[in-house]
Amino acid sequence: MVQLGELMMILDLHRQGLSVTAIARRTGRDPKTVRKYIERGLELPAYGPRQVGRPNKLAPYLDYLRQRVTAFPDLSAVRLTREIRERGYEGAYTAVKRFVAAIRPESGPKPFEVRFETPPGYQAQVDFARFVTTFTDEPGIARIVWLFSLVLGHSRRIFARFVMHQDLQTLLRCHMQAFTAIGGVPIEILYDRMKTAVTGEDADGHIIYNRSLIALGQHYGFLPRACRPYRAKTKGKVERPFSYIRQDFFLARTFRNLDDLNAQLDDWLATVANVRLHGTTQRIVSEAFAAEQPELQSLPAFPFDALLKLERRVSHDGLVSIGGNYYSVPDRTRRVVEVHQLPDQLRILDEGRLVAVHPVLEGRRQYRVDPAHRQGAVTRAPRHTPDEAVIVGRIGDRVAHRSLAFYQAIGERLAVSGARS
Repeated sequence: MVQLGELMMILDLHRQGLSVTAIARRTGRDPKTVRKYIERGLELPAYGPRQVGRPNKLAPYLDYLRQRVTAFPDLSAVRLTREIRERGYEGAYTAVKRFVAAIRPESGPKPFEVRFETPPGYQAQVDFARFVTTFTDEPGIARIVWLFSLVLGHSRRIFARFVMHQDLQTLLRCHMQAFTAIGGVPIEILYDRMKTAVTGEDADGHIIYNRSLIALGQHYGFLPRACRPYRAKTKGKVERPFSYIRQDFFLARTFRNLDDLNAQLDDWLATVANVRLHGTTQRIVSEAFAAEQPELQSLPAFPFDALLKLERRVSHDGLVSIGGNYYSVPDRTRRVVEVHQLPDQLRILDEGRLVAVHPVLEGRRQYRVDPAHRQGAVTRAPRHTPDEAVIVGRIGDRVAHRSLAFYQAIGERLAVSGARS
């Protein structure tokens, strides 16, 4: 017997122009049954006395759901249920799931997957995924951002961070942030064959890992392990969260900038992703993580301090370009400096002498100017207190200010010089 909610769905699909056969295929009903209820229209099925006249709780939200799925076909039924509940819906998730499945564009059948379960504290999986967005602070400019994700294999606890690069230093820095966030380190971490993790294979087919990643593993106590070629499904615990994050968080949102994007992501992880009932494990993620966290290895007593040494030229504005961003050095620094690049910090040396220390900036074309580096300049007056660093978005934003007394003194000197001549 067809329930009222399913009847509404059949009639709605019929109004959209779907054939009886197509509706039957989507709903799993016999075509004769579908045709019968289309001919009946909104006439109620033969319910028992208790159900006669019971209103359909989903009906007021069908247009909203249809609009959302049309605009964003990949939005998950879980998120759509959350959205209409914020608008007053009191019905079941299953009703939303059935309706969304019926109106969502069809895709081809998916192959069966083999599940790989791991004991608590043993394994995490890491990867990057590419996203494209337009920040409202930069209207009209599409930006590629990369999502770093570390997923604990047992509890499915997610750490995620959007970054502008997927280079080696970013990879190392994201690992350090993830370990701090989860309060420990797994025994092994599984990687796809990303270039920053795997550099190739030796003559015997053994995987060669990046030396800096090996050093990071030795410092924190984890063993890197790469997926077998063409077997990315062994890393499905992190591949599926990318799709989940895209559908449940990323789509149909706006972000001012990278910081706002990560702030919204952190809130979603804390209030949705990491407290949900996981569909595969059937456990609450936060509860499973509470049991898994004590099994993680302890964090080391000292931070990771691997160096990448670079040589850079200083521009005429007293800036050094590193990773697409610009960092200040003190006035009168030599034109060529040595840069020690740490995962989360830059140290700039002039003939072996440390002259500047900066935190690593995310993004590109960002400028970090330490006012103390400009205090020795005769023609510049700092606009900020000495202990305040300045980060601006364009080099033209940094303007030298001179007092009226400065110009008055120049005028008096010119007047004296003119009188003598």
